Amino acid sequence: MALVKAVHKHARISATKVRPFAELIRGMSVEEGLEALKYQPNRGARFLEKVLRSAAANAEDRGARNVDHLPIVDCRVDGGPMFKRLQPRARGMAFLIRRRFAHIHVAIDAPEVE
Repeated sequence: MALVKAVHKHARISATKVRPFAELIRGMSVEEGLEALKYQPNRGARFLEKVLRSAAANAEDRGARNVDHLPIVDCRVDGGPMFKRLQPRARGMAFLIRRRFAHIHVAIDAPEVE
């Protein structure tokens, strides 16, 4: 069995907003995962859905059959870099604004094709 991966680096969304959806689909098949994400009204679910579709397309490109029934073995969301900005506050102080990014990783377990 070979892992087929897809990664979206520097996704312009906070990792904490996507992690619950990653935990939701981990262990499901590709078809079940896409079906579960389809009805979630959150922007984070759209990001994860695109990466999952990309991983399925990568598996199909490598010759895997019945891609919809392959299991999602690894689905994680890591924090990426941050844009840091200063916002002026009262009495001459400054407040740090952190614009967060995320790295979204999805891996599907596909059989070896020879």
